[in-house]
Amino acid sequence: MAGGSGTRLWPLSRRLRPKQFLDLLGEGTLLQQTLARLEGLPCTAPIVICNEEHRFLVAEQLRASEVGDTCLLLEPEGRNTAPAIALGALQAERAGAEESALLLVLAADHVIQDVDAFQAAVRRAVPLAAQGHLVTFGIVPSRAETGYGYIQRGKALDAGFAVQRFVEKPDAQTAARYLESGEYLWNSGMFLMRADRYLGALGQYAPDMLAACEAAIEGAAADLDFIRVDAEAFSRCPSDSIDYAVMEKDPRVAVVPLQAGWSDIGSWSSLWEISDKDQDGNVLTGDVIADTTRNTLVHSSHRLVATVGVEDLVVVETKDAVLITRKDQDQRVKLVVEQLKQQGRCEHDNHREVYRPWGKYDSIDMEARYQVKRITVNPGQKLSVQMHHHRSEHWVVVSGTALVGIDGEEKLVAENESVYIPLGATHYMSNPGKIPLELIEVQSGAYLGEDDIVRFEDLYGRSQ
Repeated sequence: MAGGSGTRLWPLSRRLRPKQFLDLLGEGTLLQQTLARLEGLPCTAPIVICNEEHRFLVAEQLRASEVGDTCLLLEPEGRNTAPAIALGALQAERAGAEESALLLVLAADHVIQDVDAFQAAVRRAVPLAAQGHLVTFGIVPSRAETGYGYIQRGKALDAGFAVQRFVEKPDAQTAARYLESGEYLWNSGMFLMRADRYLGALGQYAPDMLAACEAAIEGAAADLDFIRVDAEAFSRCPSDSIDYAVMEKDPRVAVVPLQAGWSDIGSWSSLWEISDKDQDGNVLTGDVIADTTRNTLVHSSHRLVATVGVEDLVVVETKDAVLITRKDQDQRVKLVVEQLKQQGRCEHDNHREVYRPWGKYDSIDMEARYQVKRITVNPGQKLSVQMHHHRSEHWVVVSGTALVGIDGEEKLVAENESVYIPLGATHYMSNPGKIPLELIEVQSGAYLGEDDIVRFEDLYGRSQ
């Protein structure tokens, strides 16, 4: 499951590039790490469920990881975990999996440091799941954590335990009591279960949800390398988590304890906790000078960041935003994101550097009637055939060669050459070469928004 917004890791995590698609530990993105830890388990090709807006980002990261034969299932809108898992189970059946096939359900934004321990727990859970238990993995708690839900274990069942109850995120006093009792585990949100067993339980406890998901899969259509579920049918699906929809109601739920260095990286402080630190307890990424600084996380994406005489802070710099917070207050970062939304600002939505299926662009300067972008087009890729109602453009190639079409006429534009795109002209650009194409685009006009694009032809199936 590769959905989610990761708002508490703003400003690095944004709506269009959330935490599961970021390399936070220097070991590949969290999605790539999730897929890599399956190596060695007897799994078939994975089904990745993601938001439609993230489809090209997911496809590119899978390509870079050399993960083949992956099914990319697109949700037109988020409906929480219970419907997402239902879509995955139905797609597995549709692809020819046996009714008793086991589904290993993982979130794409978790960190697991001990892969061997994780795989051993999965193998221990297989007999329980094969017998018809809905198995969840409970993390053996290392502290009285108030940011996670808990699972109270019951009687022993082979390699696990029956689940006595699920409990919400507790206050500090209750969490301390849970830790002392030894009966409670953190709720990881990872599962192993038979596809038919889960769908049967969903039909019993949430029949409207199952019916909507079945209709969405029945009306699914292939689009390039993706499978789009029927948007109208899926819009009728109730939104609920698997815990509320099924797990808390079913009598045959089991939990397998897991000690594998797990974290959902739900905050900057949790990232600090699992990261390698220097002799002063600091986690420093990028161009950073830390003087008399202790137990602090500093992440610099773009420029030099210097700290002097501080401790227990989080400092995160990106091209368009800077966050400074105490580590014990970092849960409130999501409230900043809410303020940005309410104010109609773009900083919650995307970075200044925006990724597209053909490459990326960086808005390096902007005023009322002009905007300057640095554009990178990957080898063999092409921007859509388009026109603008409110702006003209001037392209200057600084590296590589561009093939440019303007109102039906094509020309090659080489390094240190430029071309002018008049307002209203139908145009496109592609990179016919073997190296990335780099150019500077200067836009001029009364309106410079990204929605002033009329597309006539697009390799990637985009209408806007």
